[in-house]
Parts: sequence; structure tokens; C-alpha cells
Amino acid sequence: MSFVFEPILGEISALTISSPDLDKSLSFYKQLGFKEIMRFDFPFPWIQITDGALLIMLKKSDNPYIALTYYVKNIESLVSTLEAKGVNIYEKPTPSDMVKRHLIKSPDGVNISLVTYMEGFQQPAGPTMLTMPQTDYFNPDKYVNKACGMFGEFAHPVIDMNASIAFWELLGFKVLSKFESPYPWAIISDGLSVVGLHQSTHFSYPAMTFFASDMLDKIEAIKASGIDCYDESRGAGNLILTTPEQQHIFLFKMGM
Repeated sequence: MSFVFEPILGEISALTISSPDLDKSLSFYKQLGFKEIMRFDFPFPWIQITDGALLIMLKKSDNPYIALTYYVKNIESLVSTLEAKGVNIYEKPTPSDMVKRHLIKSPDGVNISLVTYMEGFQQPAGPTMLTMPQTDYFNPDKYVNKACGMFGEFAHPVIDMNASIAFWELLGFKVLSKFESPYPWAIISDGLSVVGLHQSTHFSYPAMTFFASDMLDKIEAIKASGIDCYDESRGAGNLILTTPEQQHIFLFKMGM
């Protein structure tokens, strides 16, 4: 099945993650195949990193926070359109804010942030699982991130998958796949972001998720690099990393 995407939330998508220590976070992500591409101190200290496919904005803050962020050129027009659809804007900027930020919360508490478009920001061109040919899934040479594999989804648990799908569809997302086993779950996308909705109690937090056919080797390399905040309870070839900012990364092995 082919899909035609017309993202409505913005021109660039990223994950915004707060960090009390930007340099410590940067060092951690470098071990996972990311590199710094930009940093600045306005309107707060931040570092932008990428692995070539996923864009992450690390922002200086002591308060744990993660959001799916869009950088928007016509932000006021977009907000008006969303409100007309019945989307509630949880937080709005003040008139004096130079960089406008509007915050939406999904029915399951996921932060979706709309931020004034910033010149110089770019959407990474590297392929994710959404854009890679499926024939390349089992060819590690094709992975843009050699340390973690293919970015697959921004996963989060939901209470009611169908209610969550209805909400995300208001934001321009489409259902790519939907399953009932081992629990109700779906993969959705607007062409820029890929989100996994999991009606499950197997985890209780949002997580960046990567897949690789050689994940066993990648996990051993990650352990050898000195990273020791992980959980191996999902079995061989699977790892749950806890980042210095107390966020989570799933590393899962793909089977033939």
C-alpha cells in the first residue's frame, strides 16, 4: 500500500529533549551514532544533533521533558486551523516571546510542540524505516546510523488505540499499519514523523525505537563503549537504554 503524505504541522520535525548537562548528553548520543550540527544560547542553551535520519534538539533544563516538535513557518494560521478542528492548545506563547511555542498534548500525555520556524534548521535526508526500501532492512551497510540501526518509531503507550488514532488524524497523520497481536498497536505517520501507538502495559513512557538485523553486534559494541544504563529483560538482541536525561531508547533485533 502506498501513501501520499501532506504534513500539516510544519516543515521540520524533531524530538526535543531537556538535559541538565548538555555536554554529558552530547557525549552519550555520540556513542549512539549522532553528531552535533548546531548549538546556540538563545532563547536557552541548546544543541541540535542528528544521526542522519532523526533530528534531536537537546535543550538545557533540569526538568525532564520530551516532545515531538515541529518548526512551523505560518504558525498562527496553523494554530487557528487546528483549533477549528477542535484541537486544544495546552500552552500558548506570550506576546513578548520572540520564538513562539504552542504545546498540544495527546490523549495519552505526549507533548507535541509547534515552534516558530528557524532559518538554518534542516530535515535530515537520511532514510528511516518509513522511507527505506524493505529490501534494505536486512542490509546493515544501508543503515545511516551504524551504531543503532534504522529509526523505526517514536513509541508510546496508549489507553485506547482507536481514540488515539482519531486524535492524531486531526494532526494530519495516517495509519500505516494496525495490529491486534500481541496487543492492539498501530504505526502512524504524517510523512515527517513516525509514531507508534501501543495499547499495552509493557512500558509506561515514550521511547525512540531503532531496529537492526545485526542488533546483537550493535548491542555488544554499545556495551563496550562504556554505556551501562540498560535493561536486557526483553531477551537477546533487544536492549532498553536509559539516557542521561532519563528518557528511553529501544533497540530491537529484526528477524528474518
